[in-house]
Amino acid sequence: MEDKISQQAISRYSQVYAHKILDRFYAQKQFIGGQEILTLSEVEQINLFVIQSLFKTWKSEIQNSRSVYFDYEAQAVLEAQQNLMNVLSRHIHVRREHLEPLVLQSVVKTLNDVLNPYDFFSKLITSNNNELHLQDFKEELKYLKLNKAPLLRLSQMLEEKKIQTISGNEAFGILDKILEDLNFTPEDIEPLLQLLSKVEPVTMEEFYEKKSKPQVKAAEVNKELNQNTNKEFKTLADDFQKINVIRESLTINQKFMFTKALFGGDFEQFSETINNLDKKNSFDAAMQYLEEHLSNWDQESEEFHEFMELIEKRFN
Repeated sequence: MEDKISQQAISRYSQVYAHKILDRFYAQKQFIGGQEILTLSEVEQINLFVIQSLFKTWKSEIQNSRSVYFDYEAQAVLEAQQNLMNVLSRHIHVRREHLEPLVLQSVVKTLNDVLNPYDFFSKLITSNNNELHLQDFKEELKYLKLNKAPLLRLSQMLEEKKIQTISGNEAFGILDKILEDLNFTPEDIEPLLQLLSKVEPVTMEEFYEKKSKPQVKAAEVNKELNQNTNKEFKTLADDFQKINVIRESLTINQKFMFTKALFGGDFEQFSETINNLDKKNSFDAAMQYLEEHLSNWDQESEEFHEFMELIEKRFN
């Protein structure tokens, strides 16, 4: 069963795909312009990420060229920089060797957005030293087309609350509630795969690491949790803390992790499972539910053990 996304597989495919679309364009021309970048790939998201990378590079170059002798924050200077940006945006002129790394990065980013949205959200929110700056975040969202709804709502909520800067952890807390309110399910990857396959054929299975997994059996799990085995658990007798409701004890990182690793990215299924487990009146009843509904988890994974520890805290 496919359960873990392979970044190596994503990278390999992205290299082949980027090479082919660049071959296709540069066979006729030496340079590419802005409007041509917007149609370089059949996948709009890839093109938008390329444009975003170009503008980020320009901003970085402007920052690096600043001198201690001039006031770059003066209103007139800021307006002049914006005017220059507007002019440059109409005169993008890029050789293949300079565009290729940006295209490769954009394909990888697009695939992760769809295949791995929870990690994608995490990196986007915490990439700036675990701080989210609203204006920068809104700028990021201008170039995002896929799985945008939860992040757009986060931006709107911060704006409504007049919050300009917030820690990544606090932003995660708000996003957690948004994901539940929206009953978020990642966008279907099939339309993207169809567009990608026009250039280089691919299936979803190619992006996953394949492992054969033993089935979860209630008796086996119960035995593993209650006997002293060679496996090491975080929950020890001397710091064991019982929890009354699993849902209320989950961190946003745990929700992302469990959804991706144990529920195939299906947040709705994860949420439903947690609700049903919280309704059970015993550990055995919870194990019976898991055996009946989720029988293909990897019992060797860290995510499995951490999830089982939460159930143990809830009922034992």
